[in-house]
Amino acid sequence: MLNLNDLSQFVAFNKYGTLTKVAEELFISQPTITRTMKRVEQEFGVPLFNRTANRIELNETGKKAAKLCESLISLADDCLVQIRDFDRKLHTITVESCAPAPLWSFIPKLTEAYHDKAISSKLNDNLEAIEDNLNKHLCDVAILPYSLENETLVCKKYLDEHLSICVPKDHVLAKYTELTTDMINGYNCLLASDIGFWNSFCKRKLPASKFLVQTDEFAFTELIRESTLPCFTTNLVRNHDAIDIAKRITIPITDEEANVSYYLIYRKDYESALP
Repeated sequence: MLNLNDLSQFVAFNKYGTLTKVAEELFISQPTITRTMKRVEQEFGVPLFNRTANRIELNETGKKAAKLCESLISLADDCLVQIRDFDRKLHTITVESCAPAPLWSFIPKLTEAYHDKAISSKLNDNLEAIEDNLNKHLCDVAILPYSLENETLVCKKYLDEHLSICVPKDHVLAKYTELTTDMINGYNCLLASDIGFWNSFCKRKLPASKFLVQTDEFAFTELIRESTLPCFTTNLVRNHDAIDIAKRITIPITDEEANVSYYLIYRKDYESALP
């Protein structure tokens, strides 16, 4: 029976052309390569090589066999990847969310409910891509800021998030009890980096504003404390202590898009995905 390891050496011989070069590239002895070539030829049952006293090379049949073996090895590798990926998916619940806040409460719930499974989460600010990944079975649970129902999906409201802006008490915006993005547009703001679709929301709704984007949470917190730049928060954000210490005030943003309801969406054939 054909052996994939032998076939790999056979394909390598077709690539490198000499037994010596194959031995160097694969870190095995030349006599071992020689025995493998003989064994492969015996398995095929037809001559694969032209041999002279000091040289061995593939004949036309051997070249054809090498190309087919290369395809076979690639197929075997792909088979391994698919089987391992399939097994991983059987033991993993994959969640893709449009924003970080829903994950803060949902992932612990999944972890507690499914001790025997790994929980994988991903943040994606492309809402259409999340839908597409759910339909393609690339994620098990999607979290979106709108409902999405059809004959194959289950959609459940999970929680609400309300966007606000935080400013120092002497800031010009501090006199308002509520604001719209039109009123904020033009003021430069601090912005955290991993905030999902909120990032595109801010840049789309505040085209005249510039953003100091921070990837480090500590640096972001320090800038909130020390700078006068407005920043954003929500009823779900966990940096309220930093905002209180900075003696800022929080002003709700009243735009309809700034107040969202998140929905857990999953396929009906994955009913067990939720705790």
